[in-house]
Amino acid sequence: MLDTLRDPHHPEHRERIEGLGDGFDPGAFGLDTVDHLLRLMRSILPATIGREHIEPDRAQDAQAGTPGVHPVHSCSMSVPTPDTEVSSSPVSGARHLLRSTATVGGFTFLSRILGFARDVILARYFGAGPVMDAFFVAFKIPNFFRRLFAEGAFSQAFVPVLGEVHTHQGHVETRRLIAETSGTLGLILIAFSVLGILLAPYFIDLFAPGFANDPATHRLATELLRLTFPYLFFIALTALAAGAMNVHGRFAVPAATPILLNLSLIAAALWLSQLFAVPVLALGLGVLAAGFLQFLFQLPFLGRLKLLARPRWAWKRESVQQIFHLMLPALFGASVMQINLLVDTAIASFLSPGSVSWLYYSDRLMEFPLGVFAIALGTVILPGLTRAHARRSPQEFSQLIDTAMRLVVLLALPAAIGLGVLAGPLIVTLFRYGAFSRFDARMSEASLMAYALGLIGFTAVKILAPGFYAQQDTRTPVRIAILAISANLAFNALIVIPWVMEGWPAPHAGLALSTSLAALLNALLLARGLKRSEKWRHHPGWRSLLARVLLALMVMGAALVFFEGRLRHWFHWPVWTRIGHLSILIGAGFLIYGLMLWIQGLGPVNLYRMIATTRDPAQGAS
Repeated sequence: MLDTLRDPHHPEHRERIEGLGDGFDPGAFGLDTVDHLLRLMRSILPATIGREHIEPDRAQDAQAGTPGVHPVHSCSMSVPTPDTEVSSSPVSGARHLLRSTATVGGFTFLSRILGFARDVILARYFGAGPVMDAFFVAFKIPNFFRRLFAEGAFSQAFVPVLGEVHTHQGHVETRRLIAETSGTLGLILIAFSVLGILLAPYFIDLFAPGFANDPATHRLATELLRLTFPYLFFIALTALAAGAMNVHGRFAVPAATPILLNLSLIAAALWLSQLFAVPVLALGLGVLAAGFLQFLFQLPFLGRLKLLARPRWAWKRESVQQIFHLMLPALFGASVMQINLLVDTAIASFLSPGSVSWLYYSDRLMEFPLGVFAIALGTVILPGLTRAHARRSPQEFSQLIDTAMRLVVLLALPAAIGLGVLAGPLIVTLFRYGAFSRFDARMSEASLMAYALGLIGFTAVKILAPGFYAQQDTRTPVRIAILAISANLAFNALIVIPWVMEGWPAPHAGLALSTSLAALLNALLLARGLKRSEKWRHHPGWRSLLARVLLALMVMGAALVFFEGRLRHWFHWPVWTRIGHLSILIGAGFLIYGLMLWIQGLGPVNLYRMIATTRDPAQGAS
């Protein structure tokens, strides 16, 4: 019997695995059944969020000298160091990717929940009008540069270089590079922050030219920007610390840090605003305080890794120059979405008062699934791709991208359907209080529906772009980014201008639609680039997965449309009735989607196998 089970091509064995899906290939395991089940059970046991660890039995095996298992120190997640190294197996790399993504996604989920609480408070106390338009522009400018450094160009350049130094040169050189990069980057950011404060009116003219027609809003935005601009200095150094921890396999602390921004703004809105003649100025101070607190929060954890060192200027150091040389072209490649959103903000400043705020609130809802899943996965996948590239393991490199893209299909598509169908109930339930009017809710609903169309593109870009940056290739994403930004401008001209000329309502939704179309184009071009270079090859099971997911989405979407009801009823319901109905709809959608996948043979275990244990495409066709 055991001989039969050990032979993956035996007819009886083949019969036993029928129904597991096209993506499950027993030949990929080469394990007897008992050993396979033990490994699978260990891999799918949920990691405690925020407690990065290794399996105890693997640690004991490592200490006992089990072949193929490297020694592991302490109770931290296995990471490549001079003494330890993550397994080069594509399957184990995919499992590590899933566990780490769950950790980052869990903390990001908590942060987003607090972010919603923050936005509900801002909408209730400040509404959507010229005052909040001024704050959102003043917040978006340093936040735009934060995205470049924290989630974009700097991280995409810093993590691969630091990972290479960490793998090949050891801890001392890693610590030295962190000190030299932080000192060099810190001085540059101090100079840039001073420049931003002095030139604040010109930044407002650049990012919100429509404010020139309203001197009061322009003055308020300028004053707010002078408070928020230094936030960039603290948050960029926070991103550097996060990148260093990510290279060492520590993902929970960087993922938890943004919670402090939400807490700071909530405190500023509820209490600090009462001390100001112009209450919205308290929000500017709240942003600045958040940057400082996030930076301080990282330092003890860097100290535990023995990575704290006195920053020093080292512009001429080869590794530092390599980071900045990679970073400059990546400024475009890693920030297409942010540039397009800023273009939207600039154009919206010429539209009806409140347009900037409507786009902000709908963008915040769109960024909930984007932050919980896409940014979490993009953060985790970059160090893994860097290691695979450094080890010259194209199979592992392709496996990681393929696993991540399957997760995109499984999670981003239902999230897009849910956001589009439930756009109105979401906006009304979360924001329709106090100064946030029914008209504001209708306008925000329109732009959220448009953003939902591009969610799959926004998500895929976060996964595909690191495939280039891990190879220290920043030129290809830049070329694609320029095409995507140009396409966004063209879409704005083709969609928004006729929209305004015809007098149709909610022209700001045309801006959101243009950004979504540009994101889809960006993702398609990145995917084509990786496939042409053979860095990503489709592994078996894609056609089956897509067919099953699309059928589940059709059923889920139809059910949500049927049970949603008319939006006008939601306006009259009390808050807890809204929350109850929305929770039921979201829960029902989740259950229907999962049930449809299960009926089609994609239950939790089979789904995990299809995602994380796909074989090399050279062994079979998709």
